[in-house]
Amino acid sequence: MRGRTLDSALPLWSVLLVGLGLILLYSAGVTDVPSAASEIWKRQALWVGVGLVVAVFAFRVSPRILEWVTPAVYVGAVLLLALTLIIGTGAGTASGAKSWLAIGGRRLGQPAELAKLATVLMLARHLGPKREPPSTLTQLLPSLVIVGVPFMLVGLQPDLGSALVFVGLLFAMLFWAGVNHWLLLLLASPFLSLLMAFSTLSWGVWIVVLTIVLLWVRPYVVEGLVVWLVNLAMGLLALELWGRLAPYQQNRLLSFLNPEIDPRATGWHIIQSKVAIGSGGILGKGLTEGTQKRLAFLPEQHTDFVFSVLGEELGFLGVLASLTLFALLILSLIRISQRAVDPFSSLAVAGVCGILLTHIFVNVGMTVGIMPIVGIPLPFLSYGGSFLLVCFLALGLSARVAFEARHSGYTP
Repeated sequence: MRGRTLDSALPLWSVLLVGLGLILLYSAGVTDVPSAASEIWKRQALWVGVGLVVAVFAFRVSPRILEWVTPAVYVGAVLLLALTLIIGTGAGTASGAKSWLAIGGRRLGQPAELAKLATVLMLARHLGPKREPPSTLTQLLPSLVIVGVPFMLVGLQPDLGSALVFVGLLFAMLFWAGVNHWLLLLLASPFLSLLMAFSTLSWGVWIVVLTIVLLWVRPYVVEGLVVWLVNLAMGLLALELWGRLAPYQQNRLLSFLNPEIDPRATGWHIIQSKVAIGSGGILGKGLTEGTQKRLAFLPEQHTDFVFSVLGEELGFLGVLASLTLFALLILSLIRISQRAVDPFSSLAVAGVCGILLTHIFVNVGMTVGIMPIVGIPLPFLSYGGSFLLVCFLALGLSARVAFEARHSGYTP
């Protein structure tokens, strides 16, 4: 019985989320003024059809074959990212970035989306055979290189939203592999130092806390010194790194801190999103009836801010239902990962969890103002062919792992 539950839960929550996404995209296109979201749900329905075919194909691929071809897939994804830096184009809110590959003016897709899954597979192939999880920062270096190469290429586009996903999947997979939580904290410390560096006081406090942690954890002297110096460098280089961001990315970060600085330009997205979600109340204004959406006050309502449409039209109960579906989907993937018959499969599904969780947290966070606007879709709900196909591909692979666990005689 539990085996059947494991097999049916994943497609059930996926179908419900896809159906909700099509409904929201249909509503997003119902406006009182001309909008790019008009009829967008029909194109998304076509992508769903293609995605189902992709998922079935992925389900038929044995994890053993997948593990064997992973290096070639990873290298191909990295080469596509490098090619994107040369001939890539922008789109939507990130028109100044080079995130898309296009031929004859027609966009083919975002290689970063495929690179996320390819990186998960490569990291699973690296960590899977190890009898013991990495226990020092030096032992983590191969993992950092595997994730760091696509991370840097995506960051150079620049696409901060997708770059964050690589960080999320890295920590999710290292955690699942059994890496000590103190070691994960030391690994994350440079990113924390960079965030703290925008306030001299907070950065100084962080350096003191980090020093205490290093004395408590007692890593190798060289490793501890490197961690401390890197954190120090991140604080000193914060202004230089800030200067390297594209102007629209700087504006988004500033507006995140205080949207009222420029309410008619860079702060417009956050302000209108909060107004839309807050005005939904408990039950919402009704499907297609959201005023912020209908008057096109809400920007990118079919992509980055589809969650705002959900909050305005279906209210708190609709938001709660959608987040519950996401939670059930993630729990299903965690159970699959726990019951996988081999480490590669288990880590690969954990990486899929990391991708989805990062997308959900960042997208929902930026619509309610607790995360900066970095341009990242909400799984299954936002419009977008590239990411949707990768989601279907990942779910097909996860379903195959669940299938093999069930037919291997595994009993929880």
